[in-house]
Amino acid sequence: MMPGRFMELRLGLPVVLILAVLGTRSLPAQQAPASQEITLAQAIKIALEKNPQRKAALADTRAATADINAARSSLLPRITFTETGTRGNDPVYVFGSKLRQGRFTTSDFALSTLNTPTPFGNFATRFGGTWNLFDSFASWRAVNRAKLAEDAATQQLERTEQEVVFRVIHSYDGVQLAKRQLELSEQSLKTAQTILDRSKDRFDSGVSVESDYLSAQVRMATRKLELIRAQNTLALARAQLNSSMGMPVENNYETVESAADKILPAISLEEAEKSAVQMRPDLKRIRTEEIAQQQSVSIAKASFGPRVNAFVDWEADNPTFVADGGGNNWLAGIEVQFDIFECGVKKAELSRERALQEKVASMRELAMDGVQIEVRRAYYDADAARQEIEVARTSIVAAQESLRINQNRYESGLSTISDLLASDEAARRSQMDYWEAVYRYHTGYANLQLASGTLNPQSPVVVP
Repeated sequence: MMPGRFMELRLGLPVVLILAVLGTRSLPAQQAPASQEITLAQAIKIALEKNPQRKAALADTRAATADINAARSSLLPRITFTETGTRGNDPVYVFGSKLRQGRFTTSDFALSTLNTPTPFGNFATRFGGTWNLFDSFASWRAVNRAKLAEDAATQQLERTEQEVVFRVIHSYDGVQLAKRQLELSEQSLKTAQTILDRSKDRFDSGVSVESDYLSAQVRMATRKLELIRAQNTLALARAQLNSSMGMPVENNYETVESAADKILPAISLEEAEKSAVQMRPDLKRIRTEEIAQQQSVSIAKASFGPRVNAFVDWEADNPTFVADGGGNNWLAGIEVQFDIFECGVKKAELSRERALQEKVASMRELAMDGVQIEVRRAYYDADAARQEIEVARTSIVAAQESLRINQNRYESGLSTISDLLASDEAARRSQMDYWEAVYRYHTGYANLQLASGTLNPQSPVVVP
């Protein structure tokens, strides 16, 4: 059997199957809603207003501020008001109520009156106040702990904003890359159509065998499949961008081409690691939480100390709800409290707080180790992508020249269609590798800034 005939039989089945799936129909045109252009800086600004993750972190800061007010309230005196209406014939109650109202007379000393009094009513109006004067400084330490918790929430908000900025950059670059991939897929489809037309002409004229024409058909079908995937990838990338911005996924924003292929300011590994230790908001938050836990240990220790409280009560007693010739009295004093039989519970609480203190310290060390690895990973990824850009740029020139030569050789009958298709694939792959490296470097640089704690809306990645 001739080689050409063998190729014809081997390629015939895949061609039939693929063409059966795709047919000869053109790709359906998708009716897209009107789009609105948006820059990367504008997308970040919207995200910092709409992103639900940032809103949740902002709510945590408000809750922490409320906790400070709650802790401060324990330093202030507490005043209560009580209005009580009672009626009964309990001898002690009747005797005491008449005495408080100033209505006790000599006849009330009669035994029959004392033992079986007639029902008596009393309306008592009370104002009471208590003030903790000293609790071994537990309240003051609670206020300091609440302030530290607010600082930790603020630092977490800053870190969340950095993460939101990075997510928008990553999603925005994802849309840009998907658009590039779609453009390359459309170009590759046109090139495949040109090769298919030339192969058909050569086959019809008897210059080439049918297997060349079938191979061109297979390549054409492959390019159509790649175009479909590229269209769907772009649609998904746009939905992810909307999600990162906190907007409905059906919004149709058109990204504006940024200078993603520019060389960004160099960041050394030593600078990135030093910056991460000093600037990372999440590391600051852990250090603040460690200090706050020290305050919790001090509060647990303070529970062993005495407490001094001042109190005052004023009461008015009347036979009716409206003041009607009743009496009033007041009482004030200072009390000292010292728990004797709760030492077991307090010791357990102190041991618990100390254990949590050790846990927070261990978490800080673990976070430091994790940050160092994170910084190094981000640095090496960005550096690799930066170097790959130059390699890919050189590869594009060589691949394009190889494709031109193989096209001429194929037209002259000096090479096979396999050589032509291979050079076409190499040219397409070189361009794809270049743009993937460009956007990987762009996103990797932002990730390096995120790892070092310096990413913000004014980053060189965002500002052209």
